[in-house]
Amino acid sequence: MRVHMLKPESLSPLMKTTTVAIAAAALLAACGQSNDSRAQEGFAEPNRNPPTDATAMKASFAPVVRAAAPAVVNIAARGVQRVRDPFFELFVGPMSRQTGSIGSGVIVRSDGIVVTNNHVIQGMSEIRVTLNDRREFPATVVLADERSDLAILRLEGVNERLPVLAIDDQEQQQVGDLVLAIGNPFGVGQTVTNGIISAVNRTDTGISDSGSFIQTDAAINPGNSGGALVDMDGDLIGINTAIFSRSGTSSGVGFAVPAVMVRQVLTSALGGQTAVVRPWLGVKGEGVTGDVARSLGLERPQGVLVTDVYPGGPGARSGLRQGDVITAIEGQEVNDQAGLNYRVGTQKPNEEVAVSIIRDGRTETIRARVQPLPGEADPRGRVISSGPFAGVQAVAVTPALADRLGADPFATGVLITGISGRSYAARANLRQNDLIVEAGGRPIRTVEELERATAGPGPWPLAIVRGGQRVEGVLR
Repeated sequence: MRVHMLKPESLSPLMKTTTVAIAAAALLAACGQSNDSRAQEGFAEPNRNPPTDATAMKASFAPVVRAAAPAVVNIAARGVQRVRDPFFELFVGPMSRQTGSIGSGVIVRSDGIVVTNNHVIQGMSEIRVTLNDRREFPATVVLADERSDLAILRLEGVNERLPVLAIDDQEQQQVGDLVLAIGNPFGVGQTVTNGIISAVNRTDTGISDSGSFIQTDAAINPGNSGGALVDMDGDLIGINTAIFSRSGTSSGVGFAVPAVMVRQVLTSALGGQTAVVRPWLGVKGEGVTGDVARSLGLERPQGVLVTDVYPGGPGARSGLRQGDVITAIEGQEVNDQAGLNYRVGTQKPNEEVAVSIIRDGRTETIRARVQPLPGEADPRGRVISSGPFAGVQAVAVTPALADRLGADPFATGVLITGISGRSYAARANLRQNDLIVEAGGRPIRTVEELERATAGPGPWPLAIVRGGQRVEGVLR
């Protein structure tokens, strides 16, 4: 079974640029004019009644569709893709080709703010949005967040109020609730399918290390990327993003980014930020298995067993320690690291949150002030000018940078972000995205430490992490 990111229907062969990942130790508030969901007016439990007779079975989704569909748009994007062919580049130089994609989006503010998937517009230079009434507008990217696979667009030339979908980010959905998926599958035009919520808070998907998804059996296919998952109130509860499928088409297992994440990315974009700032707790752990639960005397497998606490981080300052079992954040259950990352990451930076834990067999609640990850998040670094790493562009990995790259914030070392093909390091088979963790027999945390460790005559023992595997060797 494979995870498909609902890649947009291609106009020409399109390869999605993958996130730089540092595997293992290496490595989407104020929304201006956006409408608030009816669910936000209160927390009353909605009525959930199954059909009781044949007449009820003939009930139609048409009223919900009439209200929601005008705010769902089609997106066509074009760009230029670099073609890597060393043989032809010897004769004609760098080559490129036109590429494009088709996806979907949702108008969330009446002056032309649209949310879609990042992978629909990533690497594209021209974006056109077609409304339900067939009007077309050029669009620009306000903010693109690769971690959540969400992007916020602004339609140009809008001089009237457009229809919008209200965002329901109260997370009141339950398994079995009816939903509609609205989008542009295979580029055929706006299409509506229905199904139920199959699961909520789905984290173990392989889609993201900090995502918690709504699972649905509503048919969604390539081209539905960025389209709306709508509840029976006609509110936006998620953005359709990925499917599990052997064929690449719908098999009844689809995933949507929840509205709470949509709201966070939208708030960041409308607040003028260039990136989404996610707070962290500064703890790392593993899901509690049956064996671990028995060894800890727990009644059932639940929570995240803390295995590491970042020195001086929010968790450490709040008193969290190794061996604690975190069971909930603000009353929302967590059972793995991805779920913990998601629940903490959707809080507001510098906000105090309730962390429910089990310690020494007792249930406790700790208040922790979650904060942005420390360190620089700029992945460019600088070029080393001397020594065996001359011609290498490198940057020290910080928690903020690791998080931006979708990696472990606890990782340390120096990441190679660029390398000259004529450099000594390249001839020694070092590559971009290698993480240097030791040089000259010393642990390496900064570019300056790397330069000092290799300043003298060689050979230089070296340890790197590549593709999640530690590799040791000697530079001579």
